Amino acid sequence: MRESVASISSKKKHSRSVADKWAKSEMMQRDSILREYLPPAKRMTKQSLREMLKRWGMVYVKPIRGSQGNGVMKVELGEGKARCYRYQLGRKKLAFSSYKAAYRSILKDTRGKGYLVQKGIRLLKHKGRPFDIRLVVQKSPRGVWEATGTLGRVAHPHKIVTNGSQGGTIYPTAFLLKRYTSASLKRRMLKKMDKIGLITAKRLHDRYPGIKELGVDLALDRKLKPWILEVNTVPDPSPFSLLNDRSMLRKIVRYGKAYGKTYRVKIKKAKRGVK
Repeated sequence: MRESVASISSKKKHSRSVADKWAKSEMMQRDSILREYLPPAKRMTKQSLREMLKRWGMVYVKPIRGSQGNGVMKVELGEGKARCYRYQLGRKKLAFSSYKAAYRSILKDTRGKGYLVQKGIRLLKHKGRPFDIRLVVQKSPRGVWEATGTLGRVAHPHKIVTNGSQGGTIYPTAFLLKRYTSASLKRRMLKKMDKIGLITAKRLHDRYPGIKELGVDLALDRKLKPWILEVNTVPDPSPFSLLNDRSMLRKIVRYGKAYGKTYRVKIKKAKRGVK
């Protein structure tokens, strides 16, 4: 017997995992506070990509369903009279003299999957490599949302994504911010990012009550404004094992155990940052 549409919809709503990036983005856009921290995004079409490139100069093209940075492309519009279109996927870098040729190649690399295009945020850098912040937010054993861990992820020298699974390097968040902030500003920024993560969790939980944990990926632009790049409902705690201070890892695992989650903490490609 086939399941009803209502039954399938209910299962998705109460699932602990929500893979659809577009659905999560649309939900967060409805919140007046979160909207300020969400880079503009659209479903990718030939027209939407061209319009956003023209407006922003640099965008990221991401699979609507995907994880670990797989399939993410950075697309840029060259300046000057001899306009060119460039994009990078993994280690591959391509350039085209026409938008038509560039889009044809990008579309080929999407492999028929649905993609979104998101305004590019020019990340802060560590030793010339961009970094972002991973914030973990979980339901506590008391049933209250709590920010339980944060770390910085520095991109592989030859890649655009910061994911540990793509060869990123893991550092304490405070260490990466030290160069850009005073001690007092750093504390305020960390509290602000925690607040953004908590609001994100509460809003998504309103729509998907089965969610118990989130990995919120935050970018900081050159004015130190935080931006929500992506939200993962199945965050991997493994990178936290690369920090000298393992208290956050222990807390994440303990909170997960309280709602029936077990983690396989195993490092494959991520590296420990050297201070």
